[in-house]
Amino acid sequence: MSTVQLRRPPVGAGRPEVPYGARKFRPRLRAVAERYGPVLLTYGVLKLAGFAVFMFLLDSAGDFRKKNPRFGGGEHAWDVLASWDGWWYQQIAAHGYDPALTPVPGATGLITLEGNSAAFFPLYPTLMRVVSECTGLGLYGAGMTVSVIASFAAALGIYTVTHRLGGHRAGLVAAGLWAVWPGSGTEWSGYSESLYTALAAWACHAVMTRRWLTAGLLTCAAGLCRPTAVALVAALAVAAVLSLRRREGGVRRPLAAVAIAPLGLFGYLGWVNYRMGDINGYSKLQDGAWAHKFDWGVHTFDVLTSIPVGHFDYRFAMPFEDVIGVCVVLMVPVLTVLLTRLRPPAVLVVHTVLSYLMVMTTQQYFGNVSRYLLPLFPLFVPLALAMRRLRWPSLAAVLGTAALASGSYAGYVLFVLGVP
Repeated sequence: MSTVQLRRPPVGAGRPEVPYGARKFRPRLRAVAERYGPVLLTYGVLKLAGFAVFMFLLDSAGDFRKKNPRFGGGEHAWDVLASWDGWWYQQIAAHGYDPALTPVPGATGLITLEGNSAAFFPLYPTLMRVVSECTGLGLYGAGMTVSVIASFAAALGIYTVTHRLGGHRAGLVAAGLWAVWPGSGTEWSGYSESLYTALAAWACHAVMTRRWLTAGLLTCAAGLCRPTAVALVAALAVAAVLSLRRREGGVRRPLAAVAIAPLGLFGYLGWVNYRMGDINGYSKLQDGAWAHKFDWGVHTFDVLTSIPVGHFDYRFAMPFEDVIGVCVVLMVPVLTVLLTRLRPPAVLVVHTVLSYLMVMTTQQYFGNVSRYLLPLFPLFVPLALAMRRLRWPSLAAVLGTAALASGSYAGYVLFVLGVP
C-alpha cells in the first residue's frame, strides 16, 4: 500500500512576485509619508481653517461686490484672491510683457507713469501659463494651484530647516506658524509669496547641507520671482565665503553657486532696462507707477512716529492694516536677536536681516510689510523652539486660535481694508 506524502507549499507560493525595485521603494515611501505627512497635515488644517474664516468674512461683509474686480472686487468672494497684484500676474500669463515707461498725461504728483507689467517678475506667471495649458484650469485656477502647491512646499522647507536646528516637534510648530503669520492671507491667492518662500527655504537648506549647486539654482529661480531675492543672493555669497575660509567642501562648487545665484534676478532686470532703453528703467517704473522707491527709511520712520500718537496723516495711511504692520515691524528685531543667540548658519541670519532692511528702507504702502516680511521664515525658529515645550493640546489651542483669527488679520484686513 503506497502512501502519498503531502507537502505544504512554500510560503508566498501562488502570490505574484513583487519586483525588487518595488520592495525597495515601498519602505522609503512609507518613511517619507511618516516623516512629512504630519507636516503637510498640520499646515493644511491650520491654513484651511484661516482660509475658511477669510471667505466667510468676505461673503458676510459683501464689500467686494461694490469694488472693481481689478481692485479687490468681483462677483464671488474668491475672485478677490486674484485681484490687485493677482490681476497683473494674469495679464502677464495671458499676454506676456511689453516693458515701457509711459508718462501719465499732465501728472505732477506721486504717480507720473502708467502701470506696466514689467514691474512683476516672470516665474510665477510663467508657471501659471504652463499649468493652465497643461490642465485646462484657466489662469485663475492655475494661479491658485501653483500658490497652494508652493505653500505646502514652503511649509516642508521651513520644517526641514527648523528640524535641523531644533528637532521634529519644533519643525512642526514652524510649519504651523507659516500658516498663521501676519500676511499669510496671500499664501493661497494669486500672489508670488508662497513660491518665493518655498525657493528661499529650500535654497537655505541646500546651503546648510553643502549642496551648493542646488542652492545656486534655487536662488537663481528665486531671483526670477521677487526683487527681494537680492538678500538671498547675498546670504548665499556670505555662506560660500565662510565655507571657503573654513575649507569645507572644496572650492569649485561654492564659487559656481555664487556665480549662478544672481543670474535670474539681474538677468530679468537687465532685460527690462534694455527693453525700456533706460539703465535704471525698473526702478523708475516702480517709483513713477507705484510710488515704491528707496528712501533710506524716511517713510517707515514717519509711520512709526505717527501711529503711537494716534496720527494717520502720513502717506498711504490705512489705520487697521498699518497697526498690524507696526506690530510685525517691531517684533522682527526681537525675534532676530533670539535667532542669533541660537548661533544658526549665517545664511539664515543674513537672509533675514537684509530682507528686513530692504523693506524698511523703501517707501511703500506700509500695511503691506506683513506680506513683504512673510518670507522671513528663519524668524519662526526661536518661536518654534520655545513653543515645542508645550503639550500637544496646548499647541493645538494656540495655533488653532491663531489660525481662526488669521482669517481676519492676515486675510480680510490685507485684501479689503488695505491694498495688498
